[in-house]
Amino acid sequence: MSTDRPTRRARAQRRRGRAFVLSFALVLGILAAVGLAGAAASVAQGPRVTDVSVDPAAAAAASGSRLIVTTTQSLADVDPSQVSVSPETPFQVDTSGRSVGVRFTLPLWDDTEYTVTIDGVASLGGGPTATVTETFRTPKAEMYLLQRGRDDADGKGGDLIYRTDLSGQKAVPVFRHDHIEDFRATASHLVVSVRTDDDQAGLIVTDLDGGNARELPLPGDGFVSNLQSADRGERIGYTFSDANLSADAGRESRLYTASLGDPDAAPVAIEVQGADPRVAEWRFVPDTDSILLLSFDGSLLLTGSDASGSASARASTALGVALGIDGIARGSNEAVVDRPDQESVIDLTDASEVQLVAPEQDLGGSTSVTPLPDGSTIRTAAELDEADVPTGRTTIALVAADGATRMLSEVDDTDAVLQVCVSPSARYVAVLVAPDAVTNPYDLYQLPLPERPETRILEVSDGGQVVALDGAAISWCQVPPAA
Repeated sequence: MSTDRPTRRARAQRRRGRAFVLSFALVLGILAAVGLAGAAASVAQGPRVTDVSVDPAAAAAASGSRLIVTTTQSLADVDPSQVSVSPETPFQVDTSGRSVGVRFTLPLWDDTEYTVTIDGVASLGGGPTATVTETFRTPKAEMYLLQRGRDDADGKGGDLIYRTDLSGQKAVPVFRHDHIEDFRATASHLVVSVRTDDDQAGLIVTDLDGGNARELPLPGDGFVSNLQSADRGERIGYTFSDANLSADAGRESRLYTASLGDPDAAPVAIEVQGADPRVAEWRFVPDTDSILLLSFDGSLLLTGSDASGSASARASTALGVALGIDGIARGSNEAVVDRPDQESVIDLTDASEVQLVAPEQDLGGSTSVTPLPDGSTIRTAAELDEADVPTGRTTIALVAADGATRMLSEVDDTDAVLQVCVSPSARYVAVLVAPDAVTNPYDLYQLPLPERPETRILEVSDGGQVVALDGAAISWCQVPPAA
């Protein structure tokens, strides 16, 4: 009996083991069947959306933002003809694995609901297609402006940068300093050009709420001017002149760039081979690492910026002689420049050039040209009377790419127009005015401004005034106000 009992126990264990194996195999079979059924159902239903990524604020602030839709299946390439965006805006499409991206090539309008529809979304494995519809809303527009010599509620004086919306009723103080020459806004920072208590140049970078202020290194002791920021990439640039200049020594109007991603790094000099190192005007070329600059000898040059971090002299593309750079619209590679004999539009991708279209309606003496992404321009002109004598009034007009002309506004002869620029989406035009110019004296800053500047914001669609704001140097502008 002593040997029989272990045998019976062993047999019982073997039976329990076989039962477990059979049960486990049955469960696996059921799970596999369910998985196959689920996969078959998924294929039968076509691709389904599992995730959507979009940043409406970034899409309204700069070109290049994307809406990315991720699905349950690897996708066949989506053609742009399958995609529609409402309201209409230019876009590009790319497909990668289970995702399709819609890239907006221009900034979107503020406070607007956008709907993106993708028809015929198909799996690489075939089967039914699907239609994907996604909707998002961009935030209301906000902007920063500069006020000089204003006391706050606590009696503190100095210069102030404040943030506001288009109502003008929600102004928020952001950054205050005893002497602010100019400032620019990037996607994540404010960069402020100041003079210190001992009259030294300084560049201060802060967060967008004015916090976390720190100083950026400068090339030396001198003067900063023509401060600009790229629309993307947290890059800034400026011209710098040494405090002590002589005929034989010192840097004058040299162009430098810096990355706010590395705020402790030394600024990089932009020097062009064989060209006058002094820069009269310059612009970042949107969505590229290039810079368009005009040297003191009148040479117009297209060159690289600080993408390599190298301070060595750069090769450039010579674009002839010019008197000035009117501008480059956001999301565009076309620069409007003032040639000695005409206004021209240069395609910076191939250096081809055409004459700027003349307005159908005689605007008188044109004083500024501001390009828009669709090829149209906003022009200011001195209004003339029947004898071609200036009346003192200023006309602001929209001139389409075919020359069709529409008046946006007229500025009284008592007021002086100092600058015109457009919002990132080109929905609005901002007109900086010195009201009652005769009794509105300028300060004694390096970049002088009137004591009472006013920024009037108009709708480009009909010229209607949205708001008039107290301040100058609105953050929409790509360059400083004219001195």
